[in-house]
Amino acid sequence: MNELDLYKAQTRCISHEIRNHLSICELYSEIIKKRLVLEGIKSASIENAVNSIQKSLKIIGNSLVDLRSLNNFSIHRYNIKNLLEAAVEMSTAYICEKNIKIHCALEEDIFAQIDENKFLACVVNIIKNAIEAIDTNGEIFIKSFRKNDTVHIKISNTGNVISTEKQQEIFDEGFTTKQTGSGLGLHICKANLEKQNAKLQLNKSDLESTEFEIILPGA
Repeated sequence: MNELDLYKAQTRCISHEIRNHLSICELYSEIIKKRLVLEGIKSASIENAVNSIQKSLKIIGNSLVDLRSLNNFSIHRYNIKNLLEAAVEMSTAYICEKNIKIHCALEEDIFAQIDENKFLACVVNIIKNAIEAIDTNGEIFIKSFRKNDTVHIKISNTGNVISTEKQQEIFDEGFTTKQTGSGLGLHICKANLEKQNAKLQLNKSDLESTEFEIILPGA
């Protein structure tokens, strides 16, 4: 791939990330307007919405910087439980009118060297996909734990099964199971994690659940 094609591919990937997080900002902006009228300025729900908007804006800003650099990573030591809780808060915007419960079993005091914004974007993308895989009613389970020198994060849902054939292509660039999907989300997540010595894998997808796993080097 020549340099021009590389830049084009990078632009497509970044545009996808921007669209995802702009949708969160737009939705929470509407929530703010409604809550200001119904509950007044001092509202826990409004505070959570504003926090999520701020996080999303930070991710967008980081993505825009990526347009100028092909290797823009800011690696620091983070508490994984805190990042996962932030990702869940951001992802609830996608639930809308569905009846979906998100259950978290997050081990305390687990740390990893990671790019905060790219990690959040990855987890939000996986949870968003899980929400979209559930038609109306369902559950999402997020579990984190340390095993020897690695940190494991398992995200599963009770939504529609991914066929065996599609499981083989799930991380390929351009592959999507959605009518309006770009096929870039999981491809970007996997690529960004691999650049940080981490990995993303699909463990299973059957009638019981679909489970993705992120494995990070511990810190």
